[in-house]
Amino acid sequence: MELVLTLVSPDAATATLAADRAKAALAGAGVAVKAPQPLGDGAFDLPMLGDRDAVEAVVATELDGLPVDACVQAATGRKKRLLIADMDSTIINVECLDELADFAGLKAEISAITERAMRGELAFEGALRERVGMLKGLATTALQQAYDERVRLNPGARTLVRTMAVNGARCALVSGGFTFFTSRVAEAAGFHLNRANTLIEEGGALTGQVGDPILGKEAKLASLQELAAEIGAPLSATLAVGDGANDLAMIEASGLGVAYRAKPIVAAQAHAKVDHADLTALLYFQGYREGEFVRD
Repeated sequence: MELVLTLVSPDAATATLAADRAKAALAGAGVAVKAPQPLGDGAFDLPMLGDRDAVEAVVATELDGLPVDACVQAATGRKKRLLIADMDSTIINVECLDELADFAGLKAEISAITERAMRGELAFEGALRERVGMLKGLATTALQQAYDERVRLNPGARTLVRTMAVNGARCALVSGGFTFFTSRVAEAAGFHLNRANTLIEEGGALTGQVGDPILGKEAKLASLQELAAEIGAPLSATLAVGDGANDLAMIEASGLGVAYRAKPIVAAQAHAKVDHADLTALLYFQGYREGEFVRD
């Protein structure tokens, strides 16, 4: 099978070392691998003919311990027509609900529930209702304050979204968080649309309730399928990225599902992981060269 291995590292010298080591190891395993092709500073493609599972096993062993992200995939169809991204701890640097909890003096308690839910140890819907319930009475002014003071786009997020959009991809921010934040983050990053849950407020304070239906794992998967159908794209032409258990269904169903700084349950089942580089790694995985990136 015609494959390509993409290697990305925040350190250019490490990427070069990884590419050389991977090529030697693959050749030694009988894989017909070509010379590394630079995509940008710290990024390489290695085209080859081989079995995907076998190639991934060699790469995982040879590059273990190096701060480099690797993606093995078919050489054709790499550029995706739909991007679906999680928001909290993926496109942005924080979990918004945990930051709201900080304003209520409950960050430790609520963060512990968030962590368990993202690891898949708690059902997402119940965990969300429990955490929102604990915020009953919090002034709604805390939402804007949390956004202004705490929320930042993760490195590479805007470049990822804008580059894909300019190249004709539909970009959707689909979150188990809240529309107050997704609407603002989507605009800042350049997403075409956003979907999330709604916090119910009354008299300038949160009621401790969230609107139905809850947007969780199944709704994220449904969004992937629906939006792909809207643009006439097969699921093989989609890219999904996230970090928590409620992202797993869309990650597994997409053509390229990426775990970004993810919980173990997600990292173990995603098609590729980004643990070291920034979000522009997702562009390199699609075969974009650094000169094609749309930057501010």
